[in-house]
Amino acid sequence: MSAEPLKTLFHPFEAEAVALPRNGERVLFLGAEPGLRPPQGFEAALHLVQGFRPYFRTLQAAGFAVTPQAEGDGFDAALVLAGRHRGQNELHIAEALERMAPDSLIVVAGGKDDGVASLRRRVEELVPLEGHLPKYHGIAFWFRRPAGAHAATTLRAANPDQLVDNRFSTRPGMFSFDKVDAGSKLLADNLPADLRGNVADFCAGWGYLSAEVLARSPGILALDLHEADFASLEAAKANLAATSPSVAKSFFWTDLLSEPVEKRYDAIVMNPPFHRSRAAEPEIGAGMIRSVAKALKPGGRLFMVANRQLPYEPVLSAAFSSHAELARDGMFKVFATRR
Repeated sequence: MSAEPLKTLFHPFEAEAVALPRNGERVLFLGAEPGLRPPQGFEAALHLVQGFRPYFRTLQAAGFAVTPQAEGDGFDAALVLAGRHRGQNELHIAEALERMAPDSLIVVAGGKDDGVASLRRRVEELVPLEGHLPKYHGIAFWFRRPAGAHAATTLRAANPDQLVDNRFSTRPGMFSFDKVDAGSKLLADNLPADLRGNVADFCAGWGYLSAEVLARSPGILALDLHEADFASLEAAKANLAATSPSVAKSFFWTDLLSEPVEKRYDAIVMNPPFHRSRAAEPEIGAGMIRSVAKALKPGGRLFMVANRQLPYEPVLSAAFSSHAELARDGMFKVFATRR
Protein backbone atom coordinates (compact mmCIF):
# COMPACT_ATOMS: atom_id res chain seq x y z
CA MET A 1 0.00 0.00 0.00
CA SER A 2 1.38 3.39 -1.00
CA ALA A 3 -0.10 6.85 -0.72
CA GLU A 4 1.64 8.14 -3.84
CA PRO A 5 -0.49 6.35 -6.51
CA LEU A 6 -3.60 7.58 -4.71
CA LYS A 7 -2.28 11.13 -4.84
CA THR A 8 -1.45 10.64 -8.52
CA LEU A 9 -5.00 9.47 -9.20
CA PHE A 10 -6.59 12.61 -7.76
CA HIS A 11 -3.98 15.00 -9.16
CA PRO A 12 -5.84 15.70 -12.46
CA PHE A 13 -8.78 16.98 -10.41
CA GLU A 14 -6.56 19.13 -8.22
CA ALA A 15 -4.73 20.48 -11.27
CA GLU A 16 -8.10 21.29 -12.89
CA ALA A 17 -7.18 19.15 -15.89
CA VAL A 18 -10.52 17.40 -15.46
CA ALA A 19 -13.71 18.70 -13.87
CA LEU A 20 -14.60 17.67 -10.34
CA PRO A 21 -17.62 15.34 -10.12
CA ARG A 22 -20.72 17.14 -8.93
CA ASN A 23 -23.03 16.52 -6.03
CA GLY A 24 -25.58 13.83 -6.94
CA GLU A 25 -23.23 11.98 -9.29
CA ARG A 26 -21.97 8.46 -8.64
CA VAL A 27 -18.30 7.49 -9.04
CA LEU A 28 -17.10 3.89 -9.17
CA PHE A 29 -13.63 3.38 -7.65
CA LEU A 30 -11.97 0.07 -8.55
CA GLY A 31 -8.92 -0.96 -6.54
CA ALA A 32 -9.52 1.64 -3.83
CA GLU A 33 -6.97 1.57 -1.01
CA PRO A 34 -6.79 3.06 2.48
CA GLY A 35 -5.45 6.58 2.72
CA LEU A 36 -7.55 8.07 -0.08
CA ARG A 37 -8.43 11.72 0.35
CA PRO A 38 -10.65 13.15 -2.39
CA PRO A 39 -9.77 16.77 -3.17
CA GLN A 40 -11.84 19.64 -1.92
CA GLY A 41 -14.93 20.04 -4.08
CA PHE A 42 -15.12 16.34 -4.99
CA GLU A 43 -18.80 16.04 -4.02
CA ALA A 44 -19.90 12.90 -5.88
CA ALA A 45 -20.78 9.71 -4.01
CA LEU A 46 -17.88 7.26 -4.12
CA HIS A 47 -18.63 3.55 -4.54
CA LEU A 48 -15.41 1.79 -3.55
CA VAL A 49 -14.47 -1.74 -4.64
CA GLN A 50 -11.78 -3.60 -2.72
CA GLY A 51 -11.60 -7.39 -2.36
CA PHE A 52 -8.54 -7.56 -0.08
CA ARG A 53 -10.02 -7.96 3.37
CA PRO A 54 -7.54 -5.82 5.39
CA TYR A 55 -7.96 -2.88 3.00
CA PHE A 56 -11.74 -3.43 2.85
CA ARG A 57 -12.04 -3.27 6.64
CA THR A 58 -9.88 -0.14 6.88
CA LEU A 59 -11.93 1.67 4.23
CA GLN A 60 -15.17 0.59 5.86
CA ALA A 61 -13.95 1.81 9.25
CA ALA A 62 -13.15 5.18 7.66
CA GLY A 63 -16.80 5.54 6.69
CA PHE A 64 -16.63 4.77 2.96
CA ALA A 65 -19.21 2.70 1.09
CA VAL A 66 -17.17 -0.31 -0.06
CA THR A 67 -17.97 -3.71 -1.56
CA PRO A 68 -15.64 -6.64 -2.36
CA GLN A 69 -16.77 -6.72 -5.98
CA ALA A 70 -18.35 -4.18 -8.29
CA GLU A 71 -22.10 -3.72 -8.14
CA GLY A 72 -24.49 -1.61 -10.20
CA ASP A 73 -24.10 0.28 -13.45
CA GLY A 74 -24.77 3.65 -15.03
CA PHE A 75 -22.03 5.38 -13.05
CA ASP A 76 -21.18 8.97 -13.97
CA ALA A 77 -17.42 8.47 -13.66
CA ALA A 78 -14.88 5.84 -12.64
CA LEU A 79 -11.51 5.78 -10.94
CA VAL A 80 -9.08 2.88 -11.37
CA LEU A 81 -6.05 2.53 -9.12
CA ALA A 82 -3.60 0.33 -11.01
CA GLY A 83 -1.30 -2.08 -9.21
CA ARG A 84 1.44 -4.54 -10.14
CA HIS A 85 -0.79 -7.11 -11.91
CA ARG A 86 -1.21 -6.10 -15.53
CA GLY A 87 -4.07 -8.51 -16.20
CA GLN A 88 -6.00 -7.36 -13.16
CA ASN A 89 -5.50 -3.72 -14.17
CA GLU A 90 -6.90 -4.41 -17.62
CA LEU A 91 -9.86 -6.29 -16.16
CA HIS A 92 -10.59 -3.38 -13.82
CA ILE A 93 -10.63 -1.00 -16.77
CA ALA A 94 -12.94 -3.38 -18.66
CA GLU A 95 -15.23 -3.48 -15.61
CA ALA A 96 -15.29 0.30 -15.45
CA LEU A 97 -16.16 0.56 -19.13
CA GLU A 98 -19.02 -1.93 -18.74
CA ARG A 99 -20.56 -0.16 -15.75
CA MET A 100 -20.33 3.42 -17.02
CA ALA A 101 -22.90 5.66 -18.60
CA PRO A 102 -21.99 6.57 -22.22
CA ASP A 103 -19.32 9.27 -22.58
CA SER A 104 -18.49 9.11 -18.86
CA LEU A 105 -15.01 9.94 -17.62
CA ILE A 106 -12.58 7.19 -16.53
CA VAL A 107 -9.38 8.19 -14.70
CA VAL A 108 -6.61 5.62 -14.24
CA ALA A 109 -3.39 6.04 -12.25
CA GLY A 110 -0.52 3.93 -10.98
CA GLY A 111 3.15 3.96 -10.09
CA LYS A 112 5.83 4.08 -12.75
CA ASP A 113 7.56 1.06 -11.19
CA ASP A 114 4.33 -0.92 -11.55
CA GLY A 115 4.11 -0.47 -15.32
CA VAL A 116 1.49 2.26 -15.61
CA ALA A 117 3.19 3.68 -18.74
CA SER A 118 2.68 0.43 -20.64
CA LEU A 119 -0.90 0.27 -19.35
CA ARG A 120 -1.52 3.76 -20.74
CA ARG A 121 -0.14 2.72 -24.14
CA ARG A 122 -2.31 -0.40 -24.09
CA VAL A 123 -5.50 1.56 -23.39
CA GLU A 124 -4.57 4.16 -26.01
CA GLU A 125 -4.60 1.40 -28.61
CA LEU A 126 -8.30 0.89 -27.87
CA VAL A 127 -9.72 4.31 -27.01
CA PRO A 128 -8.53 7.88 -27.57
CA LEU A 129 -7.09 9.44 -24.44
CA GLU A 130 -8.09 12.93 -23.38
CA GLY A 131 -4.90 13.53 -21.43
CA HIS A 132 -2.30 12.33 -18.97
CA LEU A 133 -0.24 13.82 -16.14
CA PRO A 134 2.87 12.52 -14.38
CA LYS A 135 3.03 13.22 -10.64
CA TYR A 136 4.28 11.59 -7.42
CA HIS A 137 6.37 8.96 -9.26
CA GLY A 138 3.31 7.85 -11.19
CA ILE A 139 1.11 8.68 -14.16
CA ALA A 140 -2.60 9.47 -14.35
CA PHE A 141 -4.45 9.26 -17.66
CA TRP A 142 -8.09 9.66 -18.59
CA PHE A 143 -10.54 8.97 -21.37
CA ARG A 144 -14.25 8.74 -22.13
CA ARG A 145 -16.31 5.58 -22.34
CA PRO A 146 -16.83 4.91 -26.05
CA ALA A 147 -20.24 4.05 -27.43
CA GLY A 148 -19.38 0.46 -28.35
CA ALA A 149 -18.17 -2.49 -26.30
CA HIS A 150 -15.02 -3.17 -28.33
CA ALA A 151 -12.51 -1.89 -25.76
CA ALA A 152 -13.97 -3.82 -22.82
CA THR A 153 -14.40 -6.97 -24.90
CA THR A 154 -10.80 -6.79 -26.11
CA LEU A 155 -9.40 -6.33 -22.61
CA ARG A 156 -11.42 -9.25 -21.26
CA ALA A 157 -10.42 -11.49 -24.17
CA ALA A 158 -6.75 -10.73 -23.48
CA ASN A 159 -7.12 -11.77 -19.83
CA PRO A 160 -9.30 -14.88 -19.72
CA ASP A 161 -9.86 -17.12 -16.74
CA GLN A 162 -7.15 -19.77 -16.47
CA LEU A 163 -7.44 -23.52 -15.94
CA VAL A 164 -4.53 -24.59 -13.76
CA ASP A 165 -3.52 -28.24 -13.60
CA ASN A 166 -6.64 -28.99 -15.69
CA ARG A 167 -8.86 -28.64 -12.61
CA PHE A 168 -8.60 -25.19 -10.96
CA SER A 169 -10.25 -22.09 -12.38
CA THR A 170 -8.34 -18.87 -11.62
CA ARG A 171 -8.17 -15.27 -12.78
CA PRO A 172 -5.42 -12.68 -13.30
CA GLY A 173 -4.57 -10.89 -10.07
CA MET A 174 -4.89 -13.94 -7.84
CA PHE A 175 -1.76 -15.32 -6.21
CA SER A 176 -0.04 -17.75 -8.63
CA PHE A 177 -3.03 -17.58 -10.99
CA ASP A 178 -1.26 -19.24 -13.92
CA LYS A 179 0.37 -22.26 -12.22
CA VAL A 180 0.52 -24.18 -8.99
CA ASP A 181 2.83 -22.31 -6.62
CA ALA A 182 6.09 -24.23 -6.07
CA GLY A 183 5.92 -23.75 -2.31
CA SER A 184 2.38 -25.07 -2.12
CA LYS A 185 3.39 -28.05 -4.25
CA LEU A 186 6.29 -28.88 -1.90
CA LEU A 187 3.95 -28.65 1.09
CA ALA A 188 1.33 -30.85 -0.60
CA ASP A 189 3.96 -33.46 -1.45
CA ASN A 190 4.91 -33.69 2.23
CA LEU A 191 1.46 -33.77 3.81
CA PRO A 192 0.55 -36.86 5.82
CA ALA A 193 -2.40 -39.09 4.93
CA ASP A 194 -3.74 -39.29 8.49
CA LEU A 195 -5.35 -35.88 8.99
CA ARG A 196 -8.68 -36.31 10.72
CA GLY A 197 -11.57 -34.38 12.16
CA ASN A 198 -11.86 -30.65 11.60
CA VAL A 199 -9.14 -29.23 9.36
CA ALA A 200 -8.50 -25.72 8.03
CA ASP A 201 -6.53 -24.17 5.20
CA PHE A 202 -5.24 -20.75 6.23
CA CYS A 203 -4.40 -18.38 3.32
CA ALA A 204 -6.26 -20.83 1.11
CA GLY A 205 -6.06 -18.92 -2.18
CA TRP A 206 -8.06 -20.55 -4.97
CA GLY A 207 -8.10 -23.94 -3.25
CA TYR A 208 -5.09 -25.98 -4.38
CA LEU A 209 -3.89 -27.06 -0.92
CA SER A 210 -7.43 -27.79 0.22
CA ALA A 211 -7.96 -30.08 -2.73
CA GLU A 212 -4.68 -31.87 -2.01
CA VAL A 213 -5.55 -32.28 1.67
CA LEU A 214 -8.90 -33.82 0.78
CA ALA A 215 -7.29 -36.17 -1.73
CA ARG A 216 -4.72 -37.44 0.77
CA SER A 217 -6.68 -37.76 4.04
CA PRO A 218 -10.00 -39.62 3.91
CA GLY A 219 -10.51 -39.14 7.66
CA ILE A 220 -11.37 -35.45 7.38
CA LEU A 221 -14.90 -34.60 8.53
CA ALA A 222 -14.93 -30.87 7.79
CA LEU A 223 -12.65 -28.43 5.98
CA ASP A 224 -12.65 -24.65 6.45
CA LEU A 225 -10.93 -22.28 4.02
CA HIS A 226 -9.76 -18.89 5.33
CA GLU A 227 -8.63 -16.35 2.72
CA ALA A 228 -8.22 -12.56 2.60
CA ASP A 229 -8.74 -12.15 -1.17
CA PHE A 230 -12.44 -12.24 -2.02
CA ALA A 231 -12.04 -13.27 -5.66
CA SER A 232 -9.69 -16.14 -4.75
CA LEU A 233 -12.12 -17.43 -2.13
CA GLU A 234 -14.98 -17.33 -4.65
CA ALA A 235 -12.80 -19.33 -7.05
CA ALA A 236 -12.03 -21.85 -4.29
CA LYS A 237 -15.76 -22.38 -3.73
CA ALA A 238 -16.20 -23.31 -7.38
CA ASN A 239 -13.00 -25.36 -7.53
CA LEU A 240 -13.97 -27.53 -4.55
CA ALA A 241 -17.68 -27.81 -5.30
CA ALA A 242 -17.42 -31.36 -6.64
CA THR A 243 -14.49 -32.48 -4.45
CA SER A 244 -15.13 -34.89 -1.55
CA PRO A 245 -18.89 -34.22 -1.35
CA SER A 246 -19.16 -36.02 2.01
CA VAL A 247 -16.84 -33.47 3.67
CA ALA A 248 -18.50 -30.31 5.00
CA LYS A 249 -16.74 -27.25 3.57
CA SER A 250 -16.96 -23.68 4.84
CA PHE A 251 -15.41 -20.54 3.40
CA PHE A 252 -14.32 -17.49 5.41
CA TRP A 253 -13.32 -14.16 3.89
CA THR A 254 -11.13 -12.98 6.73
CA ASP A 255 -8.03 -11.11 7.78
CA LEU A 256 -6.19 -13.65 9.90
CA LEU A 257 -3.91 -10.97 11.33
CA SER A 258 -6.70 -8.93 12.88
CA GLU A 259 -9.91 -11.00 12.96
CA PRO A 260 -10.11 -13.82 15.52
CA VAL A 261 -10.86 -17.35 14.36
CA GLU A 262 -13.76 -18.70 16.39
CA LYS A 263 -13.44 -22.41 15.57
CA ARG A 264 -10.76 -24.82 16.80
CA TYR A 265 -9.09 -27.34 14.53
CA ASP A 266 -7.35 -30.70 14.70
CA ALA A 267 -4.96 -29.64 11.92
CA ILE A 268 -4.18 -26.60 9.79
CA VAL A 269 -2.22 -26.28 6.53
CA MET A 270 -0.81 -22.93 5.50
CA ASN A 271 1.25 -21.19 2.84
CA PRO A 272 1.33 -17.68 4.33
CA PRO A 273 2.17 -14.51 2.39
CA PHE A 274 5.45 -12.85 3.27
CA HIS A 275 5.03 -9.43 1.65
CA ARG A 276 2.48 -6.85 0.56
CA SER A 277 4.97 -4.57 -1.18
CA ARG A 278 8.12 -5.58 -3.03
CA ALA A 279 10.16 -6.13 0.15
CA ALA A 280 9.84 -9.21 2.36
CA GLU A 281 7.83 -8.64 5.54
CA PRO A 282 8.43 -11.65 7.82
CA GLU A 283 6.11 -10.27 10.48
CA ILE A 284 3.12 -11.12 8.27
CA GLY A 285 3.98 -14.83 8.38
CA ALA A 286 4.86 -14.59 12.07
CA GLY A 287 1.43 -13.14 12.77
CA MET A 288 -0.20 -15.94 10.79
CA ILE A 289 1.72 -18.52 12.85
CA ARG A 290 0.45 -16.98 16.07
CA SER A 291 -3.09 -17.01 14.66
CA VAL A 292 -2.72 -20.73 13.88
CA ALA A 293 -1.53 -21.49 17.40
CA LYS A 294 -4.69 -19.92 18.83
CA ALA A 295 -6.93 -21.80 16.40
CA LEU A 296 -5.55 -25.31 17.02
CA LYS A 297 -6.90 -27.68 19.61
CA PRO A 298 -4.41 -28.99 22.21
CA GLY A 299 -2.23 -31.49 20.37
CA GLY A 300 -3.34 -30.07 17.01
CA ARG A 301 -0.88 -29.92 14.13
CA LEU A 302 0.26 -27.26 11.67
CA PHE A 303 1.86 -28.06 8.31
CA MET A 304 3.39 -24.95 6.78
CA VAL A 305 5.67 -23.91 3.92
CA ALA A 306 7.89 -20.83 3.94
CA ASN A 307 10.68 -19.26 1.93
CA ARG A 308 14.01 -20.65 3.07
CA GLN A 309 15.48 -17.31 4.13
CA LEU A 310 12.61 -16.29 6.41
CA PRO A 311 13.45 -16.77 10.12
CA TYR A 312 10.26 -18.38 11.38
CA GLU A 313 11.92 -20.98 13.63
CA PRO A 314 11.96 -18.77 16.78
CA VAL A 315 8.27 -17.94 16.27
CA LEU A 316 7.41 -21.63 15.89
CA SER A 317 9.39 -22.47 19.04
CA ALA A 318 7.50 -19.87 21.03
CA ALA A 319 4.05 -20.81 19.70
CA PHE A 320 4.17 -24.63 19.70
CA SER A 321 5.33 -27.44 21.97
CA SER A 322 7.39 -28.91 19.13
CA HIS A 323 8.30 -28.27 15.52
CA ALA A 324 10.42 -29.99 12.89
CA GLU A 325 11.50 -29.33 9.33
CA LEU A 326 10.05 -31.98 7.03
CA ALA A 327 11.61 -30.94 3.72
CA ARG A 328 13.42 -28.20 1.88
CA ASP A 329 14.50 -27.41 -1.64
CA GLY A 330 16.36 -24.50 -3.22
CA MET A 331 13.63 -22.00 -2.31
CA PHE A 332 11.31 -23.36 0.36
CA LYS A 333 11.15 -25.26 3.64
CA VAL A 334 8.25 -27.26 5.11
CA PHE A 335 7.52 -27.39 8.83
CA ALA A 336 5.36 -29.69 10.95
CA THR A 337 4.41 -28.46 14.41
CA ARG A 338 2.30 -29.65 17.32
CA ARG A 339 0.49 -27.43 19.78
